[in-house]
Amino acid sequence: MKKRALLIFSFSLMFVCFVKAQQAKNVIILIGDGTGLAQLYSAYEANNRFLNIYTMPHTALSITNCTDRRVTDSGAGGTAIACGEKTYYRAIGVDKDTIPIPSMLEICKQMGKKTGIIVSCDLAHATPGSFIAHVKDREMYEQIAEYYLGGKCDIFLGGGKKRFDNRADKRDLTKELRNLGYEVVYNENELLSSKTDRIAGFFADKHLPLYKERGKIMQTALETTINRFKDNPEGFFIMLEGSQIDMQAHDNHFSEMIDEALDFDACVGIALDFARRDKNTLVVITADHETGGLTLPVAGKDMDTCKWTTTGHTSAPIIIYAEGPGSENFHGVIQNNEQFHIIMKAIKKD
Repeated sequence: MKKRALLIFSFSLMFVCFVKAQQAKNVIILIGDGTGLAQLYSAYEANNRFLNIYTMPHTALSITNCTDRRVTDSGAGGTAIACGEKTYYRAIGVDKDTIPIPSMLEICKQMGKKTGIIVSCDLAHATPGSFIAHVKDREMYEQIAEYYLGGKCDIFLGGGKKRFDNRADKRDLTKELRNLGYEVVYNENELLSSKTDRIAGFFADKHLPLYKERGKIMQTALETTINRFKDNPEGFFIMLEGSQIDMQAHDNHFSEMIDEALDFDACVGIALDFARRDKNTLVVITADHETGGLTLPVAGKDMDTCKWTTTGHTSAPIIIYAEGPGSENFHGVIQNNEQFHIIMKAIKKD
């Protein structure tokens, strides 16, 4: 009996040690702006009933309200995810009293991780801004852009060139970035031929073109960033946003929304392929809110019967998908700011 008890204790101790060791070295969080269940299911149907997202083992439902409204925006929604606190509508990286809150990107940088932001919108827009900046209103674009000079983000790729080199204050932030050691690139070929892991990429004056025009630059950007970061001993943090899913939902453009969602899912596939080989990477797919109130009244592949109920955001909860070390903690119904704390728990050492 004593031998049996000792054996059980030994196996229990081994199990505890194993669970304790399962901490994520890397985090890739992919945010489908405005992406609710109907948007993803539409993309699934349009893609012969397959999404990389739907292969992920853990899910949770996220309630997205902000402190002063039931229906949030990308500022408050992005800040809740990035910084772990619900805040007021239009806030960027600050709490309800406008006090700055550290983002998970900034914390990861302090931990010695490489950090990256990849978006199909203006880099000074609300969601990317929530991970890098601390301002009281999301339309403080030029101030948000200045935060990229703080050295907290090693690679940032997206639109918004005019926020950096065509500013009201006449500053040329691209020149300042070069002086700080960043390689500044303006297209996919320049990105691929770059040699450093400190890159500022501006692929449009404002937002990137739609997927049909821009092609697979988002996928290239993620693959390139992972490859530049993967050998860092302390790991990396990457936030990628499928920004234009939201924009097309605002305009109730169903076909274009599908294109954006499938481009986003292809990026998810790249993240999962790396994570499944690496074994030390937490991948989280989330959204800041749902846009368009999309409904699918007729089952099957005929998506022409879809109906939009608004051109704005809705309060509908969104689904989080997760895989990798710590992903098992995504379950049930949670508040949007809880994502931050689950991710931090997965990567912080005791």
